[in-house]
Amino acid sequence: MTSFHPGEQAVQSRVGVRAEADRLGHLLNATIKPAAQTFLQSQSWAIASSVDTNGHVWASLLTGAPGFVQPITNQSIQINAMPIAGDPLCAALQSGNAMGLLVIDLATRRRLRLNGTIAMQPDGAIHLHTKQVYFNCPQYIQLRQLEASAIAPTGLAEAIVSSTLSPSQQQWLAQVDTFFIASSHPDGADVSHRGGNPGFVQVVKANKLVFPDYAGNNMFNTLGNLFQQPQAGLLFLDFEQGNTLQLTGTAQIIWDSEALAAFAGAQRLIEFEVSQAIATTNALPYRWRFVEYSPYNPI
Repeated sequence: MTSFHPGEQAVQSRVGVRAEADRLGHLLNATIKPAAQTFLQSQSWAIASSVDTNGHVWASLLTGAPGFVQPITNQSIQINAMPIAGDPLCAALQSGNAMGLLVIDLATRRRLRLNGTIAMQPDGAIHLHTKQVYFNCPQYIQLRQLEASAIAPTGLAEAIVSSTLSPSQQQWLAQVDTFFIASSHPDGADVSHRGGNPGFVQVVKANKLVFPDYAGNNMFNTLGNLFQQPQAGLLFLDFEQGNTLQLTGTAQIIWDSEALAAFAGAQRLIEFEVSQAIATTNALPYRWRFVEYSPYNPI
């Protein structure tokens, strides 16, 4: 029995890596193993994926004290944090809804994905019953050190909602080296990291971005989701200023070899059309110091 849904299988087949993916399928199990439990105890932020009542997919920021994502059984976690008021994740926190969680440590380039189903508790705690738990490789993660002196409340978060990207947002996105992409399929939700050298995200116009898909683990969780359901959410973090930009819209996989030539190392491209943007100041209570780009980044 395969560990992959039809969308993932379709992309794996198109790329010619079905056999390689099947050999990795055993990694996709529901158990939170001791190494994952230990990793979670020291982490203070995570990215969650959700689907709102209109079918829009969002990637959202969650923060808390180290260990705020706490295993309570070997197949469930408690998340001791709530999204900022007005974040689309707030409305999606309903028992039975799917949620994906990515917990990432930029200083060690380790990242853990926990995908499952929400069970809200009477006291407001979020329980996530896991269906998939697995570590990802360190590829394309830029090394950043948490600046302890900057860990402090940053003031009241303020959000601005729009349907297009402002000129200043376009300028910023054209220089980012990291973002997160949320996606979904009929039985679940997922969120993944994307990284590259500045300029790997290209702003085509005020409501359209294009970015490369680099060589990865051949499981194609994100692209498999997009193959089935094109709705996606992007989250960009300003690691120095603490601001965030959330985008929701639709994503299309571009396989054309001529278009790929403009992106070093690209195996495929993703064209993302924005339907809504939420820019939030003071969303992130932490600051990071940039150390170095990933040695895997195509040049």
